[in-house]
Amino acid sequence: MTTKTYAALLRGINVSGHKKVPMAELRTLVEGLGHDAVRTHLNSGNAVFSTESADSDDALARDLEAAISQHFGFTVDCLVRDGAYLRAVAAACPFPAAALEGKQLHATFCSEPLDEARFEGLDRASYLPEEFRLGDRVLYLYAPEGLGRSRLGEALARPALTKGLTVTSRNWNTVVKLVELTA
Repeated sequence: MTTKTYAALLRGINVSGHKKVPMAELRTLVEGLGHDAVRTHLNSGNAVFSTESADSDDALARDLEAAISQHFGFTVDCLVRDGAYLRAVAAACPFPAAALEGKQLHATFCSEPLDEARFEGLDRASYLPEEFRLGDRVLYLYAPEGLGRSRLGEALARPALTKGLTVTSRNWNTVVKLVELTA
């Protein structure tokens, strides 16, 4: 069997004291699912692991969601993406990532592919110089003042635009680190 390396992206944990998931416990949970070389990055829900499992990314995510729910007693949406996908996301970035600060560029990972029709009602020009572009199950967001001050980021997070999707964002520094960790 072939071993693949993945990143698990957990949505909305350890934010303002809600949904506390200690990283040591997360590593133990991931190991308990039969995965190896488990590492976490930051305290905001990034776990990297290797596995020989032939399960799909979605199946790996569902298994992790179930383990978190059983262990912690609350639900956490998860996306699992392999290293090749993360490298492709970084390589396809439509913005000059090397020339920007990590806080200015974000990747919002999505459970399903996105199409322009979802964003038809959004007046993109009114948010300039902030802008976004779509990729393969990812939305790239350029926010010069950072995500915390981004009007466009706030607009893109509205339930009407994310309906039916699991989404979770990472700043570009984290994307780069996940690419390194899954190489």
